[in-house]
Amino acid sequence: MNFKEMFMNYGEEVPGYDIRVINEREARAAAGILGMLGTIVIFVGIGFNHIIVAKVYLSFLFLDFVARVFAPSYSPSLLIGRFIVRDQKPEYVGAAQKRFAWALGWMISFPMVWWFVLHWDITFYKVLICVLCISLMFMESAFAICVGCIVYKWVMKNAPQYCPGGVCEMRIKEPIQMFNPLQAFIATITFISLLIGIYLFLAKTESKTFFGQFLHEAVLTKTEFKKEQEEKYQRELDKEFEDDDF
Repeated sequence: MNFKEMFMNYGEEVPGYDIRVINEREARAAAGILGMLGTIVIFVGIGFNHIIVAKVYLSFLFLDFVARVFAPSYSPSLLIGRFIVRDQKPEYVGAAQKRFAWALGWMISFPMVWWFVLHWDITFYKVLICVLCISLMFMESAFAICVGCIVYKWVMKNAPQYCPGGVCEMRIKEPIQMFNPLQAFIATITFISLLIGIYLFLAKTESKTFFGQFLHEAVLTKTEFKKEQEEKYQRELDKEFEDDDF
């Protein structure tokens, strides 16, 4: 098969499916692998200032998405994912929407390679793009939510077929998917408590890394940040007077 055929014949032909498909179980496993590695990179690379691990990871991520867009059968992460889930029954989804989603991932990874691999120029908002990418991979791996596939459904005139989780097919929710009032209350309180906890941790805890400081400043208003700086300055003054021998 030449390159043109490889590009045009995207995905796999499977009996019983009238379009070319991708094994969603492989895709979810690969997303979990990349998401886990990305999380490690943030803690090790950014937290401990080991730049090389971030450069290697982002280079690999970029090349992996290139392979996914043009020839997913040769994507390193998908091949590892295939090995991990080799004993599970395949779950087939449309190849077209997965390719669109992976093309979006490639476009996200492209500026990250420029910012962090070719020119190390780290800022809070650039790191947030990395966090966004990892979050999307986490959503795909943990919840089978392919955001790129959802975007594909919005922009394409023809409705996609065989979406992850069967969300493209019209159906009525099963009883096990429904919430009674108590379950809805528990889920809502848990979610709100989680958000409040994250905010309080970022806003009230003293950061020990520059990335943590970025997050800390991001959740504060200008008034809160100014007040915090004034209190910090006052504490430093008080400490100097305490240490004064006079």
